[in-house]
Amino acid sequence: MIHKLMHRGQGLLYMALFSLFLVPLMTKATELAPTLVWEKIVAGAMVLDVRTPEEFAEGHLANAVNIPFEQVTQEFMNRGIPKDTPVVLYCRSGRRSGIAIADLVAAGYTQAFDAGAYQSLIEARR
Repeated sequence: MIHKLMHRGQGLLYMALFSLFLVPLMTKATELAPTLVWEKIVAGAMVLDVRTPEEFAEGHLANAVNIPFEQVTQEFMNRGIPKDTPVVLYCRSGRRSGIAIADLVAAGYTQAFDAGAYQSLIEARR
């Protein structure tokens, strides 16, 4: 009996570890190449700058909406943005956009694309 409980406990442990480590990796969005990002933007994707308002004020992509990365998912839900809306996110280096993408994917958003770094997007457009 104890052996069965221990065996079941190991299974639960493995499931917990799977959930903690592998599921986030499987749902993590891949950063798109800047040329693909521009294709998404031209096709009508929402453009989201997840930097601070101060960074946004220093320069941003045309038509970009500024929502700091830690507020993105809550703002999307507050604004009733459909979960299949194509959206491209960027920041200074790609770190914050990656975090925001992971949060959106976890909340069920299916068309969120990580554009990475703002400067790379500007350079690719030239």
